Amino acid sequence: MNQSALQTWDVFCKIVDNHGDIGVCWRLCQQLANEQALRVRLFIDDMPAAAHIVPQLHPKLAQQDIDGVTVCAWPNESIMPAATVLETFSCGLPMAYLEKMVAQQSHWINLDYLSAEDWVADFHGKPSPQTQLPITRHFFFPGFEIHTGGLLRERDLIAKRIAYSKDALTQSQFWQALGCEQGQAAIENSLKISLFCYPQANVPSLLAGLHSLDQAVTLFFPASLLHSTAELFPDFARGAGLSLNKHNITVQPIPFLSQANYDRLLWSCDCNFVRGEDSWVRAIWAGQAFIWQPYIQEQGTHLKKMQAFLNRYSQQASPELASLLSAAHFAWSATQAHDSKIFTELMQALSLVKEHALAEANRLAKQPDLLSKLLSFNEKLTENKV
Repeated sequence: MNQSALQTWDVFCKIVDNHGDIGVCWRLCQQLANEQALRVRLFIDDMPAAAHIVPQLHPKLAQQDIDGVTVCAWPNESIMPAATVLETFSCGLPMAYLEKMVAQQSHWINLDYLSAEDWVADFHGKPSPQTQLPITRHFFFPGFEIHTGGLLRERDLIAKRIAYSKDALTQSQFWQALGCEQGQAAIENSLKISLFCYPQANVPSLLAGLHSLDQAVTLFFPASLLHSTAELFPDFARGAGLSLNKHNITVQPIPFLSQANYDRLLWSCDCNFVRGEDSWVRAIWAGQAFIWQPYIQEQGTHLKKMQAFLNRYSQQASPELASLLSAAHFAWSATQAHDSKIFTELMQALSLVKEHALAEANRLAKQPDLLSKLLSFNEKLTENKV
């Protein structure tokens, strides 16, 4: 395989739900194309769903070029594979496509889900020879430690965050663009919280904890979930527009944000409630206080994953702060009523929580990012074939 061919990548994404999978894939593909000048095709099985994350996408076109990436519908049998094929989250590859991969000796890498569990380092990079075809699938696990695949992070992400934090005009323009009804001054003088959660999140306990604060609170909530506001925010009065109010809390619905603007929201808020994988990683890089809600799994597996993350994330925290972070995370993911005092305590300790969050973001940023590790891994696969 010549050097030119080695510059081609195919990325496969099946959109299951919640758009986290396409969010990760789109960020990674843009990095491959724009930071590494590689030729990248992104194959998607659900174009209309992907358009939520990639607004420039025309759902009815089978192929289109967007921001340096060729976005394609799930491939037909005539498609020739790239030199490197990235299967994401074990989505599977078409058999006809796999057979062509064998013929041209394409690299096959499966990008798996992020986890902080101990076993990740042991399985990261391991080969999996296939029984049906003479080809090897390699597992690539993102993670928080040096012996894993790292975390997705653009080359200039931290610099952008720092520049934004020093740019009052850009921050002001961001709040104006959100169309918030209570006005910019009211927002800036309130405790700002972004709320992006699964339906099982313990919202009632959070609200009770926030109500006890002697401070105005603005909750930024996705407008697409407004249908559930009666259940999530009972007894809240509707404002002049879409906002909801009760005592010291204003719930401000916001439109579906681009990935860049979602980053700005995370940078701008005092505390971010996030879920899944993509928003979780972005909250880490934001360097602000956050609470993560993992995707719900049977037999409480998601709670084990959360504990593994907290064990690593809190290593440099004081015992008191580690205990607070753990209690708040588990209270947020609890499926039954929980003492709301933990959320009051969390908000009262935000300066310490943020200090720790920023230190962890800076510590993790010293490690190689996911793309750097992925490229190095792919180079080793090439060397082993020579």
